[in-house]
Amino acid sequence: VQLQASGGGLVQAGGSLRLSCSVSGSIFSFVGMGWYRQAPGKQREWVASISTDGSTAYADSVKGRFTISRGNAKNMVYLQMNSLKPEDTAVYYCKTSTGYWGQGTQVTVSS
Repeated sequence: VQLQASGGGLVQAGGSLRLSCSVSGSIFSFVGMGWYRQAPGKQREWVASISTDGSTAYADSVKGRFTISRGNAKNMVYLQMNSLKPEDTAVYYCKTSTGYWGQGTQVTVSS
């Protein structure tokens, strides 16, 4: 199983980005997916999750601003990030519920 995250970049505060994560293999329809992030000098933290039935959950820090979704036909999971804040700056990782991680994509929000 391989995960490939993309879509990061530099954006001003208040802006938006959409992260994508492609998942190789045939397991995608059977696993939950999550996004995590790690800011410099901090531990990796959970951001959002989506289950196989589409149920979602969010960390309090991103609730109302971020939206996780999945496209089962394309083996993709997305993270739409709106109203970005400088404190959202981090490397963002996607992960399967079975423990496979992607390589991370950098998100930088300038003030």
